[in-house]
Amino acid sequence: MCAPVVIKNESLSERGNIKLTPKKFVRRGDLSPVTRLHIACAALTAMVTGAWGTVTALSKQFMISRTFVYMLAATLKETGEAAFGYDSCEPSVTGQRSVFSHILSLRLEGRCSLEAVSTIMRRFGIDNASVGFISQTLKYFGSLLPDTLKTDNGEIRLLVYLSDEIFSKRVPILVTADPVSSAILKIGLNDTRKAEDWKNHWNCLENNGYMAVYVVSDEGRGLCKAQKESLAHIFRQPDTYHAVAHRLGRRVGILENAAYKAIGKEEERWRKLDSARSDAVISRRIKEYEEAKRIADEKIELYDNFSYLYLSVINELRLFDNNGNLREREEAEANIGEGLNLLESLGKPDIAKAVGKVRRTLPDLLGYFDVAAPIVSELRGLPVSQEALRALCLAWQWRKEMIKAKTPEARKHCEMNEEFCLETATGHLQADYEYVREQVYNELDRIVRSSSLVECINSIIRPYLNSSKNNINQETLNLIMFYHNHRRYRAGKRKGRTPYELLTGRKQEKDWIELLFDTVEKTDPSFAVTVNS
Repeated sequence: MCAPVVIKNESLSERGNIKLTPKKFVRRGDLSPVTRLHIACAALTAMVTGAWGTVTALSKQFMISRTFVYMLAATLKETGEAAFGYDSCEPSVTGQRSVFSHILSLRLEGRCSLEAVSTIMRRFGIDNASVGFISQTLKYFGSLLPDTLKTDNGEIRLLVYLSDEIFSKRVPILVTADPVSSAILKIGLNDTRKAEDWKNHWNCLENNGYMAVYVVSDEGRGLCKAQKESLAHIFRQPDTYHAVAHRLGRRVGILENAAYKAIGKEEERWRKLDSARSDAVISRRIKEYEEAKRIADEKIELYDNFSYLYLSVINELRLFDNNGNLREREEAEANIGEGLNLLESLGKPDIAKAVGKVRRTLPDLLGYFDVAAPIVSELRGLPVSQEALRALCLAWQWRKEMIKAKTPEARKHCEMNEEFCLETATGHLQADYEYVREQVYNELDRIVRSSSLVECINSIIRPYLNSSKNNINQETLNLIMFYHNHRRYRAGKRKGRTPYELLTGRKQEKDWIELLFDTVEKTDPSFAVTVNS
């Protein structure tokens, strides 16, 4: 595919030496000069008047590409301006680089739909603002960008595969990211999400130099089967959120609502009892009230017991105890198993079914404890007091809890505990505090137990899916991946840095749009002439 051609209004000083856009298509003998002139006139008229759908209709009628139609219109416009000495009375934003930059920025940074990009460009007098041209431009850029990151000079990088599936309507998008840098390693639009698709996905990453230390994923059948067949030499860490919190946590809210509903019915029966007059009605309403009270008491007791046991199980997923010491995996597994037994003893079939699913993942659920052991052992070798190290480990754990907290109150509680632990560490470390804290946090961040980052990537991709009515293609995914990997974070612990910087350790000097132009130019050298014209 050739680079889209931008139609621009040149000044009189530029018309002395007319350079028509070179032909980059195979000449069709059946398209006579008259036919080409007809196509150019129709397209140019539609572009000037803002008529929608003309370019698409011409491309279908004459079986030619839309880019070719735009090229003919551009050639006719340049020739007409030179012949008739036309000069636009209104200033126009010219230059292909400016046009392309506006399109990329509005679509990716602004997350605008194609129609919104077109409207904004027209408002500010930017040339080539038709939806067709914008769509063709984005597809051109996306077709020249990779869907998989590649290491430099054949280097082999070891990292954690954070793999999950995102859906556009019912079409799966397979994503693998690095949990430390948040960089998207590979993104692909697939027809299915079977084991073979995931094996090909991971093989492509390995061929590009990214090898897995272990895999973090949910319980998708294709994912699990592919890991056993293709990456059997490493272990798979089940996503603790999907394994426990997703299956059991949502029932806390369900049981709480049921308890409040039962309490409401109990109060209603009490009010009706007050209005009874005859002995028969009083006797009947007393029985109804007692039954409603019994049900409410049962619902409240079930909620209290389930909520307590669920929180007990969740707390066993923590790596460090209240003193900052690394906990033993065997002890945590035993406590979780006992908690699941007590949940089953509540005697509710739906709870027992959910507990059964959690129990099946238990043998692999705490694999991250084994990952943490050598990391913590290495940190103990640092020339700092063990009290400071334990305080930093506990602060890191509270930091993770704060990120996962759902309510402002919970986040505030976690933040206060983290600050307390950090103040304790500061008292021991003094001037070395900042350096040691960063080192400890970076090392502990290598411990991954959840694929929640993919949910964050899902939230990044979802607006583009929504604005395109879920009619997504691989070229768009390539653009999203490139933008995400090279844009700078404006908040959070990664503030001021790009995912690619964090992944490679190399400073990114250029803006992501300039880097995109450089990447496209390497693949299509003719783009350099186009973008600088």
